[in-house]
Amino acid sequence: MLLPLSELSGGFVDFWTERQLGVLSTVRGDGTVHSVPVGVTLDVKTGIARVICSGTSHKARLVRAAGPEGAAVAVNQTDGRRWSTREGRAIVSDDPERVADAERRYAERYRQPRVNPQRVVIEITVTKVLGNA
Repeated sequence: MLLPLSELSGGFVDFWTERQLGVLSTVRGDGTVHSVPVGVTLDVKTGIARVICSGTSHKARLVRAAGPEGAAVAVNQTDGRRWSTREGRAIVSDDPERVADAERRYAERYRQPRVNPQRVVIEITVTKVLGNA
């Protein structure tokens, strides 16, 4: 049974607010998986995970290529025996307000991101959560 993110344990929320990198996996046009380390934030109330990156990055281009329906993606994080994967649909936004919001969230979890005028945000609507965290 899948629970809304807002009903998951405090341990899950803590795990996704600790300063740890995640891995974002997208699917290339030929069906192979592209996985890269990323800083990722999670808004438990809305079920949106966010990754900031350059609009020219391969991950952003793969998500954009999927079109308005978004790309199927997974983002995971591990720490020893604790792990969690969030699956969902991702879109890319270059809307300045959405990018600024994602930068603020990133700074809260990690550190202030470097200046990047080409920055976009990959927004993942989480549909499934796996793991033991």
